[in-house]
Amino acid sequence: MGQLQATIVPVTGFQQNCTLLWDAETMKGVVVDPGGDVPAIKDAITKSGMTVEAIWLTHGHIDHAAGAMELKEALGIDIIGPHKDDKPLLSRLEDQAKMFGMAGAVRNAEPDRFLSHGETLSIGEHEFEVSHCPGHAPGHVVFHNRANHFAHVGDVLFAGSIGRTDLPGGDHATLINSIKSVLMTWPDETQFICGHGPASQIGRERASNPFLQD
Repeated sequence: MGQLQATIVPVTGFQQNCTLLWDAETMKGVVVDPGGDVPAIKDAITKSGMTVEAIWLTHGHIDHAAGAMELKEALGIDIIGPHKDDKPLLSRLEDQAKMFGMAGAVRNAEPDRFLSHGETLSIGEHEFEVSHCPGHAPGHVVFHNRANHFAHVGDVLFAGSIGRTDLPGGDHATLINSIKSVLMTWPDETQFICGHGPASQIGRERASNPFLQD
């Protein structure tokens, strides 16, 4: 089993962390949250030398899913995730685009399958546990690779902050419960990539994130 590799590709005016994850031995991997700027994502894929086997979506907001259908068709791969509770968001991406002056540049996304809490996904021999973590979005999921103490948490948790809950389907109490019941059960040394901004570590957020202090 090769080392798990990750490259972040900031996309669109939202500066969303589209992420390439792959196994260094087989060079096979996935794209997490292609939110737009698909030519830039494809260029990063080419430079990495990886072969993309699937698209994984953490949730259905425009900055995370707007480029999913374009990338799916360009590479001939499946869209996997998020949880089915985000199906309404994914079916209204074009409406979201109009709100941000992006009409015509975005298409609604149709996942090939949705994910359930407790499922596992794999990149080669690297196994990721899927957890449903609503609060920022109803169908938000996170991907945890326990063996490598690594996770991709989308917009659930950030370095020093948490996901917004003022968008449709958001709920602050639900988000805090998701973080404490799922992410805060992971070891302190777990490094995570989030949907925006720098990566962080669970122990650091447990100790200093102002939203998680009782």
